[in-house]
Amino acid sequence: MGFRYTMHYLKKLYIFFIILALTIFFFSTTKVESKSFEIKNIEISEPFVNNFDKKTVFDKGFKEAFSELIYILTKSSDFKKVENVKLKEIKSMINSFSIQEEKFIDQTYYVNLGVSFNKKRIFEYLEKKNIFPSQINKKKFLFKPILIDEKITDLTIFSNNQIYDNWNEYLKKHHLIEYVLPTEDLEDLTLIKKNYDDIEKYDFKEILKKYYLDNGIIALIFKNESKLRVLSKIITKNKVVIKNDTFDDLDFRDPQKIEYLINYLKRTYEDTWKEYNQINTSIKLPLVIRVDYQDFKKITNFEKILNELDLVNYFSIQKFSKKDIFYEIIFNGTPNDFINLMKTKNYLFNTEKKIWILK
Repeated sequence: MGFRYTMHYLKKLYIFFIILALTIFFFSTTKVESKSFEIKNIEISEPFVNNFDKKTVFDKGFKEAFSELIYILTKSSDFKKVENVKLKEIKSMINSFSIQEEKFIDQTYYVNLGVSFNKKRIFEYLEKKNIFPSQINKKKFLFKPILIDEKITDLTIFSNNQIYDNWNEYLKKHHLIEYVLPTEDLEDLTLIKKNYDDIEKYDFKEILKKYYLDNGIIALIFKNESKLRVLSKIITKNKVVIKNDTFDDLDFRDPQKIEYLINYLKRTYEDTWKEYNQINTSIKLPLVIRVDYQDFKKITNFEKILNELDLVNYFSIQKFSKKDIFYEIIFNGTPNDFINLMKTKNYLFNTEKKIWILK
């Protein structure tokens, strides 16, 4: 009787822990799938007068946070499409917000806000506006602006190069590219001068390899008396994009003209990088993936990766079996895109059957 009672008790305890484990998985996954874009350090100030209303201040913060997110996700040509978005619509896309700091100084209220936007609703909104967003992919790029004076057939990279000297003066929070400007290097200068006659065709691979970076931008700035021409080679791991821009009456002695040129080029480079990382939200590929639920670490890491990927529109647990959890995933891309993307995260799949298996 005692043995049977003990076995019955252990069986109940085992079932209890299985149900508890499944419940933890279910609720943790439900929480994970509500992905969001986090915009931090939105600073707003408002005079503290008789009709002061905190709600109005927060509303200004929500608008600013939304603008910041749009600048991060979309190309500059798309900004105007969302200029007239209503506050009510912005609020419908917010998951939550937090007050990171607030203070009163000299009759002025200051607040620092963090705003969390629902990823799925943001993508749906942009899709309605016929805007394809980009993955938020921050990268380091080697940047070499080469100033070529066509009048005297000479070039300079470091000394007396206003673009090199002022490039990092104009930084914006929403920029995805972090520019690495190398210090003066005689070897680089000699190599570039050696290729002066064919500089527009030169691939600059030797120089990129030297700095251990896959990505780089070489800006060839041809200067003559009447015009300025900038030939930009935007080099990524798999692709080289050439941009050619011409500017009339751009005086290098005028700081405002230099600022204009730098901001123009940075906007061009950001747009090119966003195009490279564009998400086609009109593609909604349904996938079902089977994962062994006995490997808790594998499941936790797998969910973490899915949550981090902007191309994953949605995921949830579809069902359980005795050994496995079945995940339903909606992916903004092709099956090969998903396989290759997950391969970079060290995840491989058996894709022989309709339901893929995580190896």
